[in-house]
Amino acid sequence: MAAIDLSGIRAVVFDTDGVVTDTARVHAAAWKSVFDPYLRALSSTPFDVREDYLCHVDGRTRLDGVRTFLASRGIRPGEEEVAALGSAKDRIFVEQIERYGVAAFPSAVGLLHELRHRGCRTAGVSASAHCRKVITAAGLMHLFDVVIDGRHDQPGPASFEEAARLLDVPPERAAVVGDTLPGIEAAARAGFGQVVAIDRAGLALKELGAHVVITDLAELDVTGRVPL
Repeated sequence: MAAIDLSGIRAVVFDTDGVVTDTARVHAAAWKSVFDPYLRALSSTPFDVREDYLCHVDGRTRLDGVRTFLASRGIRPGEEEVAALGSAKDRIFVEQIERYGVAAFPSAVGLLHELRHRGCRTAGVSASAHCRKVITAAGLMHLFDVVIDGRHDQPGPASFEEAARLLDVPPERAAVVGDTLPGIEAAARAGFGQVVAIDRAGLALKELGAHVVITDLAELDVTGRVPL
């Protein structure tokens, strides 16, 4: 069974969307609501909530997601148009969260409890600007020492390194748990001691540098204990 060994790992950084909270589908649906009318006007095919979201949007900041996805269709919008699409998506996402709340994955909550019980510090990060809002809505703030919202001027994966700095742990003594193409690649490039990828869609995340690839956090064990 795959495991995080706390004899060497001192902290774990979670990419929260789609890993801790079941918000990836809400993000994808919000993007589809915004992109489809735009694409229809250009006689382009609709936004695919699986392929387009995972390959071009997931794990990126809002504005970078707009640019990357539209570039995949050969569309080069101006910055005002990029900002308008990103703002429209943000409004829809927040409305959905406020109306329906946020669900957490039970296996993720169990893992967080086990890590903290064994003395491991934890951080939650997201490319979304609403990481703190989402974690609060899910009732999980007490399980994180650090929470970092995404920033428009900084790619979300860079937040992994910021989280390690705030936890006062070098990347090589920290683990990252994520499920996005940009996030896994960035964590591996930054030299994190362990990169755990959740791959529910066959994204070949192992090839991007993941040390462990699983389909659910229930498959991940915790061994050892962080020394006092």
